[in-house]
Amino acid sequence: MTRPDKKISRYNPKHTAVVAVLGVVLAVFVVMPLVALLCKIDDKAWQTVFSGGQFGTALLNSLVTTLTATVISVLLAFALAWAISRTAIRCKELFSTLFVLPMLIPSISHGLGLINLYGNNGLLTLLFGTQSHLYGYVGIIYGSVLYSFPVAYLMFVDILRYEDSTVYDAADVLGISKWRQFVHITLPYLKKTLISVFFTVFTLIITDYGVPIAVGGKVKTLSVLLYENAVGQLDYSAGAVIGLFLLIPAVAACLIDFFNKSTDKVSFVTKQFSTDKQRVRDGLGYTVCALASVLVLSVILPFLVQAFTVSYPTDMHFTLQHFTDTLAGHNGWYFLLNSVLMALLTAFVGMATSFLVAYCTARLRTPLTKALHAISLLSLAIPGLVLGLSYIIVFKASFLYGTLTLLILANTVHFFASPYQILYNALLKVNVNLESVGQVLNVPRYRIVTDCIMPQCRSSLAEAFSYFFVNSMMTISAVAFLSTNDNQPLSLLINQFESYNMIECATVVALLILTVNVLMKTAIYFVKKRAAHA
Repeated sequence: MTRPDKKISRYNPKHTAVVAVLGVVLAVFVVMPLVALLCKIDDKAWQTVFSGGQFGTALLNSLVTTLTATVISVLLAFALAWAISRTAIRCKELFSTLFVLPMLIPSISHGLGLINLYGNNGLLTLLFGTQSHLYGYVGIIYGSVLYSFPVAYLMFVDILRYEDSTVYDAADVLGISKWRQFVHITLPYLKKTLISVFFTVFTLIITDYGVPIAVGGKVKTLSVLLYENAVGQLDYSAGAVIGLFLLIPAVAACLIDFFNKSTDKVSFVTKQFSTDKQRVRDGLGYTVCALASVLVLSVILPFLVQAFTVSYPTDMHFTLQHFTDTLAGHNGWYFLLNSVLMALLTAFVGMATSFLVAYCTARLRTPLTKALHAISLLSLAIPGLVLGLSYIIVFKASFLYGTLTLLILANTVHFFASPYQILYNALLKVNVNLESVGQVLNVPRYRIVTDCIMPQCRSSLAEAFSYFFVNSMMTISAVAFLSTNDNQPLSLLINQFESYNMIECATVVALLILTVNVLMKTAIYFVKKRAAHA
C-alpha cells in the first residue's frame, strides 16, 4: 500500500535544478571572493602587517572604541525602543523618523557633523571658547554611536512589538515588582535579540572607516589601516590579512546566532501592551526621546546651516555658492546621477534576486534548499571593506572590473541578507496551499506567484527595494575599491572634499544624499500604506 505522504515528499527535479543554479550564482559572487581573499594571504603579507608596528595599536584602538560605542549604542537603542513601545507619549512616528535619520547618510557625515559642532572651529567650541577634545577616541565613539544606534533601535522595536502582555498582567496580580518582571520576563524574552543586536552593532562599528577617518585624528583603527593598505598603497595582500581579522566578529556573530536557541515567542500575541498614561513612565519616555532627538539633530542640522551659509560659523550670510561649487565646479551632478542610477539598478536587481531566492527557500522543497538559505545569509557576515577588497582580487583582470555592473553586483551582495530575510519571512506567512491549488486548476506557477503571492508581499517588496536603494546611495565601503572616475558614486566625494578641507562641499554632498533617501523613504511609506489598505 502506498504511503499517503510519499508523493508529498518527492522532490521536483525542475525545482532542484533552479535552486542549484541560484546556489552556484550566489557561490560565485559570495563564496568565491572570500576564498580568493584567503588565497591572497602569504608569509610576506603576514610579515608586512605585523612588522610595521601599526597593527597591534590599530587592533587595540578598534577594540576599545568599538566595545565602548557598542555598549552605549545598545543601551541607548533599548531605552528608545522601550519609550516608543511601552509608554503613552505622543509624536511616536515623529520620534521614530528622527531616530532613523542617521541611517540615511554616509557614516563619514556624522564625523563631519561633529566637527561642525566640536571641532577646532566648531560652533560650540567658538561659542563657549573651549578647547576641542573631539579628535581621537571621543570623536570615534561619539560618531560610531550616531551611526549605529538606529540599526539597534529598529531591531529592538520590532521584537518588542510582538511581546505578549498577559504574563506581565499575571505578574502584577501576583505583586511581582517591575524590576523583577524586567529581569525574569523581559530579559529572557530578549535574550537572542540582545545577542544579535550586540554583534550586529559591533560588526558595523569595527568595519566602518568613515567616522575614524573624519574624527579619528592620530587614533588609527583596523578599518583605516585596511583602507590605507588597499587603496592608498595598493597592497592587497596586506589588506587581505587585515580583512581576515575584520571577518572574525561577523563570523562569530553568525555562529553564536546559529547555535543560540531562541526563546523569543513571537508567533502569537494574546494581548497587546496597554499604553495608558502614567506620569513618571511617560516623563522618562519623553526625556529619553528628547535627548536622542537633540543628539541626532545637533549633528544633522549643521548640514542645513553650513550648506547655505558663506562660512559656517563665522559668516552666516545666506548663499548657494557651495551648491554651485559642488554640482557644477566639481561635476557633482554627474556623480549624483551615477549614485541614483546605481542605487535604482541595485534596488531592482536586488529586490528581484532576493525575492526569487526567498521564494525558492521558503516555498520549494528540494535537498539543496538549506544550503541556498545558508549561502544567502552568508553575505551578512562580510563587511563592505572586505567584500570590496575580495572583488578586486577576483575581478581585476575581468571585463567587469571598473564597470557600473560590478558596483551593482557588489552592492547587491553586500546588502542582500536583510532584504532576503524580510521576503523569506513574508513568504512563509502566505498560504502554503496556493501552488497546490494552482496545480489542480492547471494554472501555471508563475501566474500564482505574480497574481496571488506577490500582491500579498507588496509591502515587503517595497521595504526590500528601499533597503537596497538607501544603502547603495550612502555606502562608501565596497564601492571605494571598485569605482572609477567614470562611475564614482556621490558618497565618495565626501572623503575627497574632507581630505582637501573643503568641508562646505562635503556637507552639500551629505545633504544631497540625505534628501534623495528621504524622498525615497517617503515614497515607500505611501506605497506600503496603500498596500496595507489594498
